[in-house]
Amino acid sequence: MKTHLISGGCGFVGRNMVKRLYNNTDDRIVFIDDLSVGTHPDTWLKIPKLKTINGLEVYGEEERLLFLKADFRKVLNALEQDPDFFNTEFNLNIDRFADVFHFAAIVGGRAKIDGDPIQVALDLAIDSEFFYWVSRHKPERVLYPSSSAAYPISLQTESNTLQLKESDIDFDNMGQPDMTYGWTKLTGEFLAQITAKHYGIHITCIRPFSGYGEDQDYSYPTPAIARRAVFKEAPFEVWGSGHQGRDFVHIDDVLDCVEVAMDNIHDGRAINIGQGILTSFRDLIGIFCEFAGYSPEIKPLLDKPVGVHSRYCDMTWVKENLGWEPKISIKEGMKRVYDAVMEREKAAGNL
Repeated sequence: MKTHLISGGCGFVGRNMVKRLYNNTDDRIVFIDDLSVGTHPDTWLKIPKLKTINGLEVYGEEERLLFLKADFRKVLNALEQDPDFFNTEFNLNIDRFADVFHFAAIVGGRAKIDGDPIQVALDLAIDSEFFYWVSRHKPERVLYPSSSAAYPISLQTESNTLQLKESDIDFDNMGQPDMTYGWTKLTGEFLAQITAKHYGIHITCIRPFSGYGEDQDYSYPTPAIARRAVFKEAPFEVWGSGHQGRDFVHIDDVLDCVEVAMDNIHDGRAINIGQGILTSFRDLIGIFCEFAGYSPEIKPLLDKPVGVHSRYCDMTWVKENLGWEPKISIKEGMKRVYDAVMEREKAAGNL
């Protein structure tokens, strides 16, 4: 049986990857999260917990889902001290991990990125420890999620908005990325390329744009806006002018593209994952309010952090070289989110 490792496995992207691997393979999945942002698997797994071994929670009759609540940096430090840590502590015989997905990161949305940039910079520590361990453990394949925040902010202004291509990040001719989060992800991409080249590790990097989905927390803008539409907020508040735009891509499309990319990219190359469509926050509000059946006044909140003016991607390289295109339209994906929020609020007794 193959064993996969997922750091940050209880966050939005991580838990969707956990469920995808569990449902589509017969493999064992070890996922680690300190739950500083993510939610405990008891709240989203529909699988019974069987037992706990030294803090490792085991789910399902086949015992294929194994959750450890821990700071991933501490686990990496333990692995450096004892490469057989999982066997020593939990009686798990793992000679080598198959796929390793590194979703552990401090981000927390725009308020965190702008409000506490040095805490976000701790991602540098997480990533450097991670790639050091990868260079020694040598798993079969590694996924490193970078971010669209790695792109130069000079290409995302109101007067200079470009459809961002992978080649717009050039390590020989650097532009300034978006705050410390962008710098950490850019550094992570560099470490990925170095690790792939010098240690022969199969590594894939992705630059997802504004991912969203039905089970996303309200701290993210898409479900938060959907919730306010469900309650028919009027006037409808928006951070900034609302004319700033993003490239919204459904989590199912993100994970579909990850599978294709990991099968085809080995050298740490980073690819875009998005729709390639710019949608303003006013447009997004309009979509959700259409579902809700009303048309409120938009109230700008100009004192709120908004980030760059516009950020969307060019998907040409991915289409031409990987043969992949997104399948879920903005309208379809946002309707899924709206319906999920409606059900969530009904279940909570708020509707």
